[in-house]
Amino acid sequence: MSVKSKCLGAAAAALVASAAAAENQKVSFGTNWVAQAEHGGFYQAVADGTYADCGLDVTIIPGGPQVNNRALMLAGRAEFYMGGDLIQAFNAAKESVPIVTVAAMFQKHPQVILAHPGSASSWEDLKGLKILIADLTYQSVYQWMMAEHGFTAEQRGLYTFNPAPFLADKNLAMQGYLSSEPFLVAKEGGFEPEVFLIADAGYSTYATTIETMADTIENNPDAVQCFVDGSARGWYTYLYGDNTDANALIKEANPEMTDDKIAYAITQMTANGIVDSGDTETLGIGAITEEKVGDFYTKMVSAGVIEDGIDWKSAFTTRFANKGVGMELKTN
Repeated sequence: MSVKSKCLGAAAAALVASAAAAENQKVSFGTNWVAQAEHGGFYQAVADGTYADCGLDVTIIPGGPQVNNRALMLAGRAEFYMGGDLIQAFNAAKESVPIVTVAAMFQKHPQVILAHPGSASSWEDLKGLKILIADLTYQSVYQWMMAEHGFTAEQRGLYTFNPAPFLADKNLAMQGYLSSEPFLVAKEGGFEPEVFLIADAGYSTYATTIETMADTIENNPDAVQCFVDGSARGWYTYLYGDNTDANALIKEANPEMTDDKIAYAITQMTANGIVDSGDTETLGIGAITEEKVGDFYTKMVSAGVIEDGIDWKSAFTTRFANKGVGMELKTN
């Protein structure tokens, strides 16, 4: 083939690719916090064209302290939203709001309790410490901790998202996020804290879920399937492949994010099976099952976090996940 023919062939291929990209459906995905490694799989699927390959032109709308991206979805200005955990989904079902969870990218909730080295070596040891817990966490996680494990209201102190009191008092424990507070404590306090993952103690909710509206499922199921499949593939590549381009997008969206924070978060997510563990070993990343949703619903009713009688099965569907999509990308 001549050089001229090769150039023409390349130009034609570029035109086809450009036309295909132009035809891709534009959709938006609102996250529930600022860009970070914990959103890495979604940025990966944008960066490497995975969403585009199945027909979507995805815009990620970062969340933040003063941002309510779930309201954007409810208003029809975003097709997908990153749910925090299943309690939100149950509350939506209670209010007959037609939000449906279609995949769960985190099989374990990354909430943790931190303690000083030597002050607690097990979950049970935490009962002997005063634990700093934020108000929102007190209304959910800590209610379960009291009902299920015997923690008390009296031992709870108020967590204001400032680690200084914890750093200054070895008899304090505090709540945290697996990839955030332990990193901060090690950096500012100069020691590695004891870290207890609430999921490993039985707090069995999914987290970092993909939510959409029931109307979207009914009227545009192909877009939902593409987004779920693309997100699963994105997470496999982000955790096990080359995530350079995704991390560049994350840092562009959040200039405060640093390489060491990203590396720490990825290490913690993989080491603790946050994304890839349990059901994902057979169903693939994003797995969601009725058994696990029902188990968490029962626990929250027993703890008094939510009332019984909610149509919890309307809060999710297994139609789009559980197909093993992307499992071939797991390389180690």
